[in-house]
Amino acid sequence: MTYSKNSLFRVEEGRLIREYDSEQLWIEAWRNNSLRVRTTHAASMLDEDWALLPADKSEVKITLYGDSAAIVNGNIRADVSAAGKITFSNQNGDLLLQEYLRSRKNISEFCSALNIDAREFKPVLGGDYGLTARFESNPEEKVFGMGLYQQPFLDIKNCTLELAHRNSQATIPFFLSNLGYGFLWNNPAIGQVTFGKNITEWNAKATKQLDYWITAGDTPAAIEQAYAAVTGTAPMMPDYGMGFWQCKLRYQTQEELLEVAREYKRHELPISVIVVDFFHWTNQGDWRFDPDYWPDPEGMVRELRSMGIELMVSIWPTVDKTSENYEEMLRKGYLIRTDRGIRTSMDFLGNTVFFDATNPKARQYVWEKAKTNYYDKGVRIFWLDEAEPEYSVYDFDNYRYHLGPNVQVGNIYPLMYAKTFYEGMEQEGQKDIINLIRCAWAGSQKYGALVWSGDIDSSFASLRNQLAAGLSMGLSGIPWFTTDIGGFHGGNPDDPDFRECMVRWFQFGAFCPVFRMHGDREPHSPPLGMKGGGLCASGAPNEVWSYGDEAFDIFKKYMLMRERLRPYITRLMKEAHDIGTPPMRPLFYDFPKDQSAWGVEDQYMFGPDLLIAPVLHERERVRRIYLPDGANWKECSLKVVHEGGQWITVNAPLSEIPIFIRDGANLPI
Repeated sequence: MTYSKNSLFRVEEGRLIREYDSEQLWIEAWRNNSLRVRTTHAASMLDEDWALLPADKSEVKITLYGDSAAIVNGNIRADVSAAGKITFSNQNGDLLLQEYLRSRKNISEFCSALNIDAREFKPVLGGDYGLTARFESNPEEKVFGMGLYQQPFLDIKNCTLELAHRNSQATIPFFLSNLGYGFLWNNPAIGQVTFGKNITEWNAKATKQLDYWITAGDTPAAIEQAYAAVTGTAPMMPDYGMGFWQCKLRYQTQEELLEVAREYKRHELPISVIVVDFFHWTNQGDWRFDPDYWPDPEGMVRELRSMGIELMVSIWPTVDKTSENYEEMLRKGYLIRTDRGIRTSMDFLGNTVFFDATNPKARQYVWEKAKTNYYDKGVRIFWLDEAEPEYSVYDFDNYRYHLGPNVQVGNIYPLMYAKTFYEGMEQEGQKDIINLIRCAWAGSQKYGALVWSGDIDSSFASLRNQLAAGLSMGLSGIPWFTTDIGGFHGGNPDDPDFRECMVRWFQFGAFCPVFRMHGDREPHSPPLGMKGGGLCASGAPNEVWSYGDEAFDIFKKYMLMRERLRPYITRLMKEAHDIGTPPMRPLFYDFPKDQSAWGVEDQYMFGPDLLIAPVLHERERVRRIYLPDGANWKECSLKVVHEGGQWITVNAPLSEIPIFIRDGANLPI
């Protein structure tokens, strides 16, 4: 143990520690070129890594200067002043990030009568703190990532984001900066972040300590790889995951689903996965097929497999109070709790309570039910719906989990939900696990989480949001992303305007990590019964032949194109598995030296060799395209090669979207 002269600083177990009044500050190396920062006003630091994997050994250098100190780990350096202010820089001495401190104590830098702390802990009843962490803002900085929000902005500088999950919103509190660093807010508490022009401010409503991780890198790829190394990478995507997935809300019977699968084969169309959606069960929380509508699951799986199709089955975390499992789960403490009011957390077609995914015994219980009733019948992919979880009333302060109150730990729920099924399937010896899930948190990728963007609007405006969401998710460490092609809410297959939206969305979907149809189309057909699997209505047809001959021909063209690209997509998924590279990423990821590429938000790279320019506006038939500097680009439709580093205008008839191949790449487009 090493102390500085005034005893504010010491070095212990490879970490820099500062103690002043009730605050204890730890800064330590956490894998290559990265630091973890924690502070607490409690008697001891929490031993909880949250999203982070354990640290490995790093060549860290710590220097005590008496009234200040510094810690260096590879490319990143943190300096702590006498007043406790932290400043981060890279190996070249360039400023990356610094705390916002306006205090009379900060005499050596900028003395202020405002007395605003960079790390502010305000006690709340029960022992936790309301936490605010403040950083100086660089008005020219660009900020990317942070998960999935329903907005069209890729650069989220000057945005305020809720740190909470909702249906169609997944907060993954990691961002990448064009200044050369990545930052993880390693805290699952409900809160808010503002990337303001004058200040960057993180807030947690209830927590015990501040915890964040920061890394420095010369390129976006280096930063993303460092982040993947500390939160985990996705498994290798199975081959069937890279094909076409067919779904609608909802196939009502086993025979209806099988007939759709047979029709795809009669049309000689490639299909890899088909889906049994919600309310195929006897009751919410029973987690089993209703035999009145799904009499032979094993036979269904066998027939589908004979056609080369995997079956995915919807799971909800809801437990109806009339479920056969409710009383046992209540008695054993396997359900989430409410601090006030009636213990009903969702009231969709029943009074239900979510199972407590933060409780390891509850996770094991739910998996055992799913194993007996689904997995043992041949199901190898699960659709983990309602994963936020989706409360009927979003009173985050009213719900309590095994790990603590929702306001303190709630954002970790979808990660634990994914873990429930991943670990169960892993125990059964399954490899290359993938499960579709409606929400995620930092680290969910390592549990095979394929995240989709929730119950979104069926419109061009919504399509624009999904492009930003998919790129942001990839930069947030979640490489497996998909949307409901055409959106979820509404859309009549006979409406010419919706058909146009559907075609453009389908073309975009063909170049997403997972290519998947879904949606609640109009008009609805009635329920088949008054209980169990007959209780819920069904949307209109949503198969590729449901939108007319012109759309069908376009859909078929892109389905076959996707099939031809399967070897290329396999390479992308291998890279995502090995080092965390997102298959779908902004132009600047592959061309960081091209400053113009950092400002393009309506195009993207699908791997290193394909530039995709989706059509995002109704009746748009011409598109302006930026071709990044550093390569030449072959326009697929005309087979013309263009120089990089320029804007061009190209035609975009309904039958195609602009696609460019990096010169020298041999891809079968």
